[in-house]
Amino acid sequence: MNNKELNAFLTNKTPHAIELLNHFINEYNSIGALDIRITKSMIAFNRDRGIAYVIQIGKEFIDIVLPFNKPMEDNMCFRKIKQVPGTSQYNHHLRLYFRDDVNEEVKHYMELAYQNGDSSRYL
Repeated sequence: MNNKELNAFLTNKTPHAIELLNHFINEYNSIGALDIRITKSMIAFNRDRGIAYVIQIGKEFIDIVLPFNKPMEDNMCFRKIKQVPGTSQYNHHLRLYFRDDVNEEVKHYMELAYQNGDSSRYL
């Protein structure tokens, strides 16, 4: 990850939102090594493939998408699950307001997404 690109992406973001993003990054780094790429519209977390995407940074929240090959409907953390048209991928949308929102259930799904980032597996 290029810190200059990240700093530019975070221009005009609130300290609270930046703290949430840093916490999410640190939680993923505790699971395992990954590559973080910044685009004009999002921050992508990758292994062999994308495992998570920060798609919006609001004043008091960050929106994250975790992709899976099936809907993980038995949960309390995703606010929306939507199939990507023309694919077998389901995007699971999560909104974090507080550091504690990265609870055991969210960490479980982060770990599953991390495992999916290995091209030899995909859930």
